[in-house]
Amino acid sequence: MSAASLSPGGPTNPGHDCPLCPRLAALRTANREKQPGWHNGPVPSWGPQQAPLLVLGMAPGQKGANRTGRPFTGDHAGKLLYATLLKFGLAQGTYLEDPDDGMQMLGCRITNAVRCVPPANLPEPLETRTCNQFLRAELAAMPNLKAVLALGVLAHAAALRACGLPVSHKRFAHGAIHVLPDGLLLANSYHVSRYNTSTRRLTTEMFESAVADLLKRLAA
Repeated sequence: MSAASLSPGGPTNPGHDCPLCPRLAALRTANREKQPGWHNGPVPSWGPQQAPLLVLGMAPGQKGANRTGRPFTGDHAGKLLYATLLKFGLAQGTYLEDPDDGMQMLGCRITNAVRCVPPANLPEPLETRTCNQFLRAELAAMPNLKAVLALGVLAHAAALRACGLPVSHKRFAHGAIHVLPDGLLLANSYHVSRYNTSTRRLTTEMFESAVADLLKRLAA
């Protein structure tokens, strides 16, 4: 089945009942039975397609984006991410962990390497590869794209694969900014997950520094 045939999805977004990953589809069915009022489907990208920056996460959180239907919304990871985007003028409004909070994205768009919530919040390699077609289409649909900020190793590898490059082409390193063959910048940060921030593997200062450095490169 092609990506475009997954109505009401399309090349950049799987349909709400995307069948491509059986394990994820089974979890989606179980979630719908337990929580029928939740989004419980592939989480679409959010933000203007005209933006020069794409923030790329790993996958929706079970009680976060899987519940709310908006990337990084409703779980711990969104707190640092959106606070930082607001601080640097990449978003406006107030983040209230609710898709109806009125917040707007300005200079960036947000998506995940895997669009459906995975068991234990960890996608399998085949699921990441299967969903990569949507990321590839997402990159192609952003006419002004200059940089991807990959949150974590999985997102870094997915971005390389979506650009037609082997995952060994560039090594992940927090704070690194890689220049890909077509000129696209691939920036790295540790994921803004609760685990990383609670263990201080990633601090607010570290994340803000990574974003600031990338924005300086984009403005140069």
